[in-house]
Amino acid sequence: MHIITSPQGEASISKQLGNTIIKKIQAKYPFNIVKERDLAKEAFPHLDGLQIGSWFTPIENHTPEQAKAIRISDEAIAEMQEADIYVFGAPFYNFAIPSTLKAYLDHIARPGITFRYKEDGTSEGYLKNKKAYIAIASSGVYSEGDFRSFDFVSPYLKFILGFLGITDITTFRVEGLRVAGLQGTALQKGLESVVID
Repeated sequence: MHIITSPQGEASISKQLGNTIIKKIQAKYPFNIVKERDLAKEAFPHLDGLQIGSWFTPIENHTPEQAKAIRISDEAIAEMQEADIYVFGAPFYNFAIPSTLKAYLDHIARPGITFRYKEDGTSEGYLKNKKAYIAIASSGVYSEGDFRSFDFVSPYLKFILGFLGITDITTFRVEGLRVAGLQGTALQKGLESVVID
């Protein structure tokens, strides 16, 4: 499953990187069926009282508005449960993920559905035995050097996916897109770094 977040269409670097990952997955596993969820074209609503209320109200007591609100989350979770491999496009937006991706993940992280809190206070994610790839695109270099501590994309995604039970995560990057001396080769270097084990 390819989760696209950039609004830049085919010009998007994170989408190009994601597409490269998908192509290499298909080369290794040719019978895979790829589904796309383009959050730039179909954004998820940010959580509000209606949405959250629908999660904690028994189905038989749902109002028509709650039934409609919860359907969005239910369908997204069903897609995640069905998929074996995820590719998340993650462009840097002010050092973090786009709000569209955050809203999407907020709809996926549902207590009792995709995770639970155990009696000892720890949590257990239910999306187990899955593989995730993160396709990061950034103007600067955040995988190393002085700006590494400003990378809130990779750590957050690894944490939230792990929280949901997805612990097999590989990150690929196209970075330095606006750094003198790197920008000319950044895209090619990033695309060539994609290796599917």
